Amino acid sequence: MNDLPKYEANSSALSPINFLKRASSCYANQTSVIYEGTHFTWQQTYERCRRLASSLRSFNIAKNDVVSVVAPNIPAMYEMHFAVPMAGGVLNTINTRLDAHNIATILNHSEAKFFFVDYEYVSKAKEALQLLNNYAPKYFPLVILIQDTNLESNSPTKITKFGDDHYEYEQLIRKGDPNYVPIEIKDEWDPIALNYTSGTTSSPKGVVYTHRGTFLSTLSNILTWGMGTQPVLLWTLPMFHGNGWAFTWGVAARGGTNVCLRYTTAGNIFRNISDHHVTHMCCAPIVFSIILESKESERRQIKSPVQILAAGSPPPATLLHQIELIGFHVTHCYGLTESTAAALSCEWNHEWNKLPREEQARLKSFQGIGSLMLEDVDVKDLETMESVKRDGKTMGEIVLRSSGLMKGYLKDKQSTFEAFKNGWFHTGDVGVVHPNGYIQIKDRCKDIIISGGENISSIEVESVLYRHPKISEAAVVGMPHPRWGESPCAFVALKKVTDCDGVSEDEIIAYCRENLPHYMVPKMVKFVEELPKTSTGKVQKFELREIAKAFVESENNTNYKNNVSQAVSRL
Repeated sequence: MNDLPKYEANSSALSPINFLKRASSCYANQTSVIYEGTHFTWQQTYERCRRLASSLRSFNIAKNDVVSVVAPNIPAMYEMHFAVPMAGGVLNTINTRLDAHNIATILNHSEAKFFFVDYEYVSKAKEALQLLNNYAPKYFPLVILIQDTNLESNSPTKITKFGDDHYEYEQLIRKGDPNYVPIEIKDEWDPIALNYTSGTTSSPKGVVYTHRGTFLSTLSNILTWGMGTQPVLLWTLPMFHGNGWAFTWGVAARGGTNVCLRYTTAGNIFRNISDHHVTHMCCAPIVFSIILESKESERRQIKSPVQILAAGSPPPATLLHQIELIGFHVTHCYGLTESTAAALSCEWNHEWNKLPREEQARLKSFQGIGSLMLEDVDVKDLETMESVKRDGKTMGEIVLRSSGLMKGYLKDKQSTFEAFKNGWFHTGDVGVVHPNGYIQIKDRCKDIIISGGENISSIEVESVLYRHPKISEAAVVGMPHPRWGESPCAFVALKKVTDCDGVSEDEIIAYCRENLPHYMVPKMVKFVEELPKTSTGKVQKFELREIAKAFVESENNTNYKNNVSQAVSRL
């Protein structure tokens, strides 16, 4: 059988951009995109993407040229996920929360040839381009301004300019050829997207996705989540987060509707769910808080359950329980920028329906089992690389093996080698395997607290703190201890809507003693207005560790203590 040749008809390259062509044929007149008063069909979206790709080609875009974009969840951002690879380019979606310096660094490192900028970020983009000059870049990107189609004609954005040398998004759409034939993808190993990590533990890295990897990840996501035909997905997840966990391509694959959302507010979420009969949404746990802390005037009745795929920091079981009571059904998943999409998913076992609601919520907070795209997933001992016991207690590093993983880090062979050493992708996350095979994250490798030889999961302590009725945010880090080496230190922010007068450090510690083994109880609790976070919303624990260390070192140093107090006041 090995002598059978490969033919063109049975060896086409896998690419998610083909999902759009299919949607335009099978769901031609179905609504593809909704953005306030703007509505498109799949036939229109396909035409708009071809027009944009055609315009990019007219600017002599070359294969694998990087096209950067800084924009919120608007139709243009969605269309570029197809148009850029259809022109042969590589899409680089930039986190809108980054400052000008970081944006300039990305533009320089990626050697971006084009830079699409939403009107809201013009000032930041101008500053970034000025800073880019300091790098003496090999290429200076051509700028394309994205104006908001829902703005009034006298809006300031209509007269916003970068100078004489820029174009406008809808202008490129109008100029482009509606019959443009997309570039043929001959090698599915070619790059399709470039995403930069948030850099919580090191400098951001450019993660390269392939056509094959994103195709497989997209199918894995929609199958694992059980997403049927014609879903209506509300974009509460930024599309710049790993290309919206591949659902930018996934909604097209299912012939669904993308409900775009510029601002993720409680009012906008409830209004769009009600107006457009939303069936699905993806988000980090912070969106749970936005929904749960909404005003009564912002809420609308949810008539049928909205499926939520949640990832990010493991959500406290109490939050999962509360969000489901008002009409949402949560599936927890786990992934990294490097995994392209969800690597693990907490698939629901119907036997669990018999359990109390609190226990169901606890199980839902597990990261779960390997998604369909994974060849294998395991939890390995950090030193021996042996699989840990399935006892829900023995901790090790979560490792992955899959064709859906990134191609590697741009211009960083050493980091790529380290990530893929020993035949596995090393996530840097510490977890346990329960007897039923479900994996639960316990911490980042660098965040595990080792106290007197005992490994303490900061996430486990945080989950207890989140159950306290007056705490809105909690983060636990290790601080030096003269006897145990390290001990837990908790930073907490109190709920603003609750009368929190009288909450003390002693009260919080006593509460933890009632709910945790004594060796896991924080030895110190510090109150802050808000936890320090990265631009993607991840808590910057390295900052908190430095502050905790400074507290310990400054016990007998008044001046130093004052400096630390000032640092905490800035949080």
